[in-house]
Amino acid sequence: MKNGVFFAILSSLVFSIMNALVKAVSLSIPSTEIVFFRSIIGTIIIYSIMRQRKLEFSTEGIPVLALRGSLGALYMITYFYTISRITLIDTIVLVNSSPIFVMIFAYIFLKEKMPKKTLFLLPIVFFGAALVIRPFNYSTYSIDALIGLLTALFSAGAATCIRYLSKRHHTYEIIFYFMATTTVVSIPLMWNSFVIPTPLDFFYLACIGVISLLAQVFLTKAFTHENAVVVEVVRYIGIVFNAIWGFLFWSEVPDTMTILGGVLIITGCIILSQKKKKSLDMKVG
Repeated sequence: MKNGVFFAILSSLVFSIMNALVKAVSLSIPSTEIVFFRSIIGTIIIYSIMRQRKLEFSTEGIPVLALRGSLGALYMITYFYTISRITLIDTIVLVNSSPIFVMIFAYIFLKEKMPKKTLFLLPIVFFGAALVIRPFNYSTYSIDALIGLLTALFSAGAATCIRYLSKRHHTYEIIFYFMATTTVVSIPLMWNSFVIPTPLDFFYLACIGVISLLAQVFLTKAFTHENAVVVEVVRYIGIVFNAIWGFLFWSEVPDTMTILGGVLIITGCIILSQKKKKSLDMKVG
């Protein structure tokens, strides 16, 4: 197995463990408070690394860095909220529709070419998401699932910003702005609902903060050792990991609609990724 593929699988496994911890602690701690602890722990660790490596903060591109941080904050808030409200498998299926939005945003804002057949595949992916969201059932569940789709939208926006910033700023600075902005945004949101964590809750919260950064390291190594398209496709194994945790700890069993919607989303995204890879190969050749 190639190192890049191994690290991609490992990062998906570690991220799924983080999701399970978020699900567990959300039974007693509000999702916005989980976001706060996750982000402030990450901020402290990243800032310490930057100080140790003597990395300076940039004086240019601050608006885009702030935008990336804001989109990242919205992503984490809606992501943790969705995990706390619906099943792990449904959450991950919806969030994994983000590659579609990345391609659209990259085309609009970064002027990157979009594969010609994208327009034919977009309806398939959106139909798959609709099966998971169940818009024809006007219930709280459907609204929570819709927020899960918004998570994919925010994730794509943040990813587009990262793609732009990566050519001008170092990785640690980009992550710092993400973590710091999320910390600031989460404070007023959790202010009226703050719950003093028990020792076990605080252990979970600390683990979430550390594990999420560890997963990010594995993901960075995966992109370093392997083609980005391959990494993105391999990361869909995370759906399996999350389904396992959901079944083992909360007896969550995906229904037919979720399975069918997941298949449509994953298939559409993989085909789009392969087409993008081919276009990139043609440019290189």
